[in-house]
Amino acid sequence: MYIYLDHNATTPVRPEVADAMGDVLRRIHGNPSSVHAAGAAAKAAVERARECVASLLGVKAAEVLFTGGATEANNTALFGLLRAQSNRRHVVTTTVEHPSVEAPLTQLEREGWRVTRVGVDEDGRVDPDEVGDVLTPDTALVSVIWANNETGSLQPIDEIAAIARERGVLVHSDATQAIGKVPVDLRRVSLNLLSLSAHKFNGPKGVGALIVRGGLRFDPILCGGPQEGRRRGGTENVAGIVGLGLASELAERELSSRMRQYALLRDRLWEGIQAKVPDVRRNGSALHVLPNTLNVEFEGTAGELLLQALDLEGVAVSSGAACASGSIEPSHVLIAMGRSAAAARGSLRLSVGHGVDANQIDRVLALLPDLVERARMAGTQ
Repeated sequence: MYIYLDHNATTPVRPEVADAMGDVLRRIHGNPSSVHAAGAAAKAAVERARECVASLLGVKAAEVLFTGGATEANNTALFGLLRAQSNRRHVVTTTVEHPSVEAPLTQLEREGWRVTRVGVDEDGRVDPDEVGDVLTPDTALVSVIWANNETGSLQPIDEIAAIARERGVLVHSDATQAIGKVPVDLRRVSLNLLSLSAHKFNGPKGVGALIVRGGLRFDPILCGGPQEGRRRGGTENVAGIVGLGLASELAERELSSRMRQYALLRDRLWEGIQAKVPDVRRNGSALHVLPNTLNVEFEGTAGELLLQALDLEGVAVSSGAACASGSIEPSHVLIAMGRSAAAARGSLRLSVGHGVDANQIDRVLALLPDLVERARMAGTQ
């Protein structure tokens, strides 16, 4: 039995999504920019998918800009927007952003922008008032992750957006982990820009979208064609876009049942860990959290050793550490939450999703006590 508990890294493509993409690859050969019938068929497929994404998020179809994924969407939102904002040179973000937000902001700092990173509490959440306190007349943008990829902690996006908009500041959110797991309705949350990626909710890799509200102007980072209203040059990935569209349709239809199912599995896992494994601690909020995500510190354990031991038993999870320059660096998210480097290195992320069931959770719980004990012993030798 192979047990996949790393759905925050990527998700399996749903069979119906794969079938729809295969149908496109077999039958729809035209370039969507071509004016003949084959091109029109491809264009129609793209526009149907655009409507599905728009419906999921509560926006107009014209506000959906297809990209190669959330990383491109985040880079477009930051570089494209800020370089078009010549009169304001300040950005507000957090200390727990994904690298595809943090890296562009670091580059913008080198180019002369000022970036303020608001800290988080021990649950990994930002205080909206602290965001408001650092806004200035020079602030061009607030960029805050909707749901953290490591801990699943949900930010108070609606409150942050309201404060920023009252001050005339644009707001962007990387909602990559939130889509398909919790409601993301931009009729209720006043954002200007939102990023997403298909492969985080059972769509294909290599395709995503940037939601651009109200015709907001930005400089494209990919130039060279009329595609996407001249906002993103390059021939469209028609099959991938169709896959994103169907994944969005499924997410909209199934969201309530997914949330219930995922939360039951996550809670079964956490309650079992608490009962069976001594000296464990949950990282992140237990209340304001994605229904599918559990981040656990196994005290006195090298997370990488435990990850490898689980992998040998056919269980895929994720470490809270990243490999950099050949050494294991502690998670910047957990460090920002006040965890020690040792605690961060001893933490694992377990994320459930489509295809995971209670029997698989029970199998993991049967394996963990012995594997944790062995990993702890190995760490003391």
